[in-house]
Amino acid sequence: MRETGLPSKASAQAAHEVQIGVGVASEVLRARQTYAALDLGTNNCRLLIARPDRRPRRRSNDCLRIVDAFSRIVRLGEGLGKSGRISEDAIVRTIAALEICREKMDARGVTRARLVATQACRGAANGEEFIERVHERTGLRLEIIDRETEARFAARGCGALADPAAESVLLFDIGGGSTELVWLTRARRGESGAYAFRAWTSLELGVVTLAEHFGGRSVSAETFAAMAHQTRETLAPFARRMASERRCPRFHLLGTSGTVTTLAGVHLGLERYDRWRVDGLWMSDEDATRAIMRLRAMNFEERVANGCIGPQRADLVLAGCAIFEAIRALFPAQRTRIADRGLREGMLIELMEADGAPMRSA
Repeated sequence: MRETGLPSKASAQAAHEVQIGVGVASEVLRARQTYAALDLGTNNCRLLIARPDRRPRRRSNDCLRIVDAFSRIVRLGEGLGKSGRISEDAIVRTIAALEICREKMDARGVTRARLVATQACRGAANGEEFIERVHERTGLRLEIIDRETEARFAARGCGALADPAAESVLLFDIGGGSTELVWLTRARRGESGAYAFRAWTSLELGVVTLAEHFGGRSVSAETFAAMAHQTRETLAPFARRMASERRCPRFHLLGTSGTVTTLAGVHLGLERYDRWRVDGLWMSDEDATRAIMRLRAMNFEERVANGCIGPQRADLVLAGCAIFEAIRALFPAQRTRIADRGLREGMLIELMEADGAPMRSA
């Protein structure tokens, strides 16, 4: 096994954090620490490396200075719904991506990191076996987090984009194998400031699982309606729980996922995806409907050719749109704010807070 300098287990004090290197106890060195967050999902492997940054940023209240980033579609959960196991091909693809992450962390001198795996590893019969194999091959120790932790990280990561005048907000994160929803609310009516984590749910339903069940290349109106119907049925108990929650006129949705960022790119007519134009964008309910209709009107080849979709998302994006349609139907709102941020940013914020950095809250 290649030596990486990473311990095999974290200390009891920080059981799920990877401590890289030694001699970082002094205040000066703590201030210079470089942090990494890795999110291994059902569809994507994403790494973000950052340092604290308290300078005000445009429209988004960013508190992170990004040093490096990496994202690759690995489809770890491909075929998982049928076999119940992570396939060998998916393991090979994912380990290749994780080796790149390891190299980037080494090159950037990462001193503190949190590395998590979500739904595919939670649900696979060989999830723990896969985690051990990753450690043997790369030296990276992934932590399989539970659904509530995943929802909390998403809320921390993009909560700064919520309208500060809204009394409540519904955050949603459409993933490959699961979809998380978080109801954020003010502690006291009329106050601005941080939101409280009021309620949450996690659906065992995402773009990969839905597309594999219904098909994602050629999606008829009937197929799209069936996907949206299944999502509404799955989401209905949470909608009933939240029916009595107060919603002021500024209530809105806050979406973080490849689905909503893709929709935003299509809405803007971008020839190539541009995070700086998408992150923090407000879309009206009518904007969202038009963007979904544009996507539904494209055939598979047209989706492949679109610069905001491409070949790796072309068979998944309509499943994501069906999930979004179900959310909009059960939680009607006049607008949705788009976040090209989420789980990784939430992990970074919590790591930095643990070291005493004053970070903005959701």
